[in-house]
Amino acid sequence: MNILTAEKEDIDDILIIYEKAKAFMRRSGNKSQWSKGYPSKELLLSDIERKELYKIVEGENIRAVFLLMQREEKTYREIEGSWLEDSSYLTIHRIAKADDRRGILQEAVQFAERINPHIRIDTHRDNVPMQKALLSLGFTFCGIIHLENGDERLAYEKT
Repeated sequence: MNILTAEKEDIDDILIIYEKAKAFMRRSGNKSQWSKGYPSKELLLSDIERKELYKIVEGENIRAVFLLMQREEKTYREIEGSWLEDSSYLTIHRIAKADDRRGILQEAVQFAERINPHIRIDTHRDNVPMQKALLSLGFTFCGIIHLENGDERLAYEKT
């Protein structure tokens, strides 16, 4: 498997992956995360333009996608709890996979760690599979952050 920056030509495949991820979340009891057209095609194209959207590729097929930010995440400025460390960090957002393959989050985290071992990530309270995966990969639950629309998310960090 290779991790590459996504390209505009990938957008249709990426949208399908997000639809599959949403269906998985609904089956897993996470009924409200990534609703109302989120993430939109326009948002994903913006991520691609900023070279922050990555694809995990096997052969000719995109198996997963994720956003990797190397800039400050505004919604992480305030936390109900506390971060482990204040140094520069990477943020992983919107990780989604095309199938039931395991280990996709681990691959994304290992890729990010080669750039900066300090990583933050957040997830919906109902996304229990993600919470378990984060803890198994050495992330620490740090508290609750709020998105720009006020929705809360569970915040994790790995240093």
